Amino acid sequence: MCSDTDSNKESPYKEILSPISSLKGVGKVITRKFWKRGVYTVYDLLYVLPRSYQDRREFIPIHEIKSGDTALIKGKIMEIRRVRLRYRTVLEMLIGNEHEIISARWMGASPYLYRFKKEDNIILFGRFRASPKKMLETYHPEIIEDGDEYEIGRLLPVYPEIEGISQRRIRRIMMDAINRFIQNLEDPLPTKIREARRLSELGAAIKEVHFPSESRLEDLRIRRSPAQRRLIFDEFFMLQLTLAIKRSKTSRKKGIAFGVQGIQELYRFLPFKLTGSQANVIHEIITDMSRPFPMNRLLQGDVGCGKTVVALMAAWLAVWNGYQVAFMAPTQLLAEQHYLSTLELTRKMNLKVALLTSGMSSFADGVRDGVKKGDIDILIGTHALIQESVKFHRLGLAIIDEQHRFGVAQRAILKQKGISPDVLTMTATPIPRTLGLTLYGDLDISVIEELPPGRKPIQTKLFHERDRGKVYKILREEIEKGRQAYMVYPLIEESEKMDLKDATQMAEKIRGIFPDLHIALIHGKIPLDQREGIMEEFKEGAIDILVSTTVIEVGINIINATLMVIENAERFGLSQIHQLRGRVGRS
Repeated sequence: MCSDTDSNKESPYKEILSPISSLKGVGKVITRKFWKRGVYTVYDLLYVLPRSYQDRREFIPIHEIKSGDTALIKGKIMEIRRVRLRYRTVLEMLIGNEHEIISARWMGASPYLYRFKKEDNIILFGRFRASPKKMLETYHPEIIEDGDEYEIGRLLPVYPEIEGISQRRIRRIMMDAINRFIQNLEDPLPTKIREARRLSELGAAIKEVHFPSESRLEDLRIRRSPAQRRLIFDEFFMLQLTLAIKRSKTSRKKGIAFGVQGIQELYRFLPFKLTGSQANVIHEIITDMSRPFPMNRLLQGDVGCGKTVVALMAAWLAVWNGYQVAFMAPTQLLAEQHYLSTLELTRKMNLKVALLTSGMSSFADGVRDGVKKGDIDILIGTHALIQESVKFHRLGLAIIDEQHRFGVAQRAILKQKGISPDVLTMTATPIPRTLGLTLYGDLDISVIEELPPGRKPIQTKLFHERDRGKVYKILREEIEKGRQAYMVYPLIEESEKMDLKDATQMAEKIRGIFPDLHIALIHGKIPLDQREGIMEEFKEGAIDILVSTTVIEVGINIINATLMVIENAERFGLSQIHQLRGRVGRS
């Protein structure tokens, strides 16, 4: 039974979880619109944060406004008229005084605008630009009427769009929520932490973010105001807390304590000497695997640094102890490359290695049967590994390459194929240490920091469109040295929506620029057997320039290819850029 004191403590929190419909001006229609955006309670609404701010603190004289400025102005309507522009009629108001005038225009003007008359005073907020008549003009500015005094004289928040709800209405609803409920918002951060970090109290921070009174506009725009800093801290704090709890639970789980006696025997099977960095990382992984808790480690290193060999050392240790290994890659091409590399490196070890991808249905049953019986030691494949029909006899280690290409659920399914197996995930994307600890706080992180002997450092240069001639000159010089090159594009075919270069059209253009060279095109829509044929030709040196999409992002190892041109590089993610870079510099 709860005391009155206990129920009083609970009530403020219950209040802030009141339905969104409890706010002034939120009827059934508006409620449903909020629901579509995932806003169900007052608490949810308070965390719909502004995406930007409008400066409406002062009226700006017309003569001070420059083209491109957003400004709040007031003036007299000097003239109202309809103007014919091409195929449509617009309503135009000339606003100002005898000395300075601006043009405000509305296309498809609502009847409400016709309430205004010549000589009326009016307040507008909008973005201005220079017109051909050397007069500033603005299209569809916001009109602030009597009774809307709140909309001027301050910094106003601009919220993410919610279909069917105007910014003005969102602001009024938000103001009601803050006035009535913000005092009921409990601050989860202990006072000691707040004071040590010089952080605002939560309720005050949320109020200031929505309706700034002390913050500088410049700070708000770059998310540096004290109020925003508090909310950003909360996000990272809760993320770290969640990861710490997750890590604590994992560390208490009973895992496999792999025996490491005789581990040095494995090194003699390697056909080359490991780098110092590889040896250090292998030591970290083996130490983890020897403990009676599940390993959960991220292996990071640039493309070509030797991550696969490190992963295989862990795999050999698992098999040495009588366990099976699952090695999952995001694409069939990469899975096949790992399979061939593993076969090459394990041929003296009498290990049974198999490949399982969605494109090999005729052999799949035999592979699945071998895995279930324990006849297969290392199973390499794509998403096919997490199919329900794949059952391991004794899974001890799961290796996941390019872990960011798999969802959390997919990685979890692979882990569930065994009883608390060790997990080693790999990525080629460079992750700064502090960011890695923030985003992957539940993982231990190992980094391979040096390339194997013979791998040349890759030079990356940025060229502007006007420098295209220089790029083609560099291409020609590399080809004349007997080398080959890639040209990578974000699209297969031209898009009406995006002004981007596409591989299909550019392949034709490149053929025209280099008529004496052999140019080939490859992308994901070309049948697999044809793609393999093109890649084989490129490998044999019959193709000088390979024009492609990101189909060559992983799994391609052409030693003679020394140059890559990436068009519209801004359309690619950081991990894609690093994967693409790894296709060159292999000689």
